[in-house]
Amino acid sequence: MFLVNDFASVYSWLLLSEPPAVAGGLASVTSTVTTAKKKNYYVRVGVDTGGTFTDFVYQAGGDLLIFKVGSTPDDPSRAIGDGLRRVADETGIALSLIEVVHGTTVGTNALLQRRGARTALVTTAGFEDVIEIGRQARPELYNLNAVKPPPLVPGELRFGVNARVTAAREILDPLRDSEVEELVEKLLRANCESIAVSLLFSFVYPQHERKIAKALAKLGVPLSISSQILPEYREYERTSTVTVNAYLQPLMGRYLRRLTRTAAIESKRSSKKIGNSKLKTQNSVLRVMQSSGGSISAEAAANEPVRTILSGPAGGVVGAMRAARAAGLANIITFDMGGTSTDVALCDREGMRLTNESIIAGVPVAIPMMDIHT
Repeated sequence: MFLVNDFASVYSWLLLSEPPAVAGGLASVTSTVTTAKKKNYYVRVGVDTGGTFTDFVYQAGGDLLIFKVGSTPDDPSRAIGDGLRRVADETGIALSLIEVVHGTTVGTNALLQRRGARTALVTTAGFEDVIEIGRQARPELYNLNAVKPPPLVPGELRFGVNARVTAAREILDPLRDSEVEELVEKLLRANCESIAVSLLFSFVYPQHERKIAKALAKLGVPLSISSQILPEYREYERTSTVTVNAYLQPLMGRYLRRLTRTAAIESKRSSKKIGNSKLKTQNSVLRVMQSSGGSISAEAAANEPVRTILSGPAGGVVGAMRAARAAGLANIITFDMGGTSTDVALCDREGMRLTNESIIAGVPVAIPMMDIHT
């Protein structure tokens, strides 16, 4: 068994892509930073936001600075900003040279607490209730009084369109312009904050979804399209996954915009779009951990937040795996205990186990993610 704590989580992100080596071996952090400024390369800070503390690991060459600050649950970006300014103050490095790799539970908590966006679902007529009916498999198969979690989209916000395509790409019912215009009016009156679009067999014929998305763009709300998020068969899992993405998109977009506006991240060198807002940031200056163990840009995380649901716990598994390999261990169990939850994962000689059949807060999510049990 291998035990991993929060520091292992953030340290693992630093190891994903190391900056150029700095001569001096065990030289002080300050001297390493001076070398970094002369070389003019980014220095990486791993940030892990937990329920009680926010952990920071700063790496420049072979030297580390590790510390905690109290988390700010009302706005996690405030604690991150405080920590990054501390890194800058203690090392003397310019904020523009700091690259942040961030593990977050913002999306996870929003899904668990059901405080995501008011989301609408556009789907094939007759399939509006797929996300509520689900599949036969359930935790209590023989319990006649089992209670299912409520769907993320209520019945009045599900809209069907009479466009039908077969698995062989044969168009049975074309998508009519008049129906698309009517759909736009309905969604405008629904006052939704985000929209998910998932049509039957869109993974082989995405044209109808693209046409709908083009028309809905005028509403100015985030759109999640199933043929982009998860172009795979099984309409229930695909619809559920794209609905989760839409449910989290406004919240994650706002959070990442606030984080990007902190003094440590903001820059005038280039412009990138985070969610629905165009912000001035440096290339790759802020990256977010994915549930699968890699990292993506802040822009990608804002547009596809469903990929960050296990963002925080995934870093711990990566860190434990790397440390175990360095110690000559092949089969390990990772155990990550925080102030809010404890996460356990099994790793063997083949590496970290991934799954695309996860159920988070009673909702299927079919994107690849680490097989972590919370």
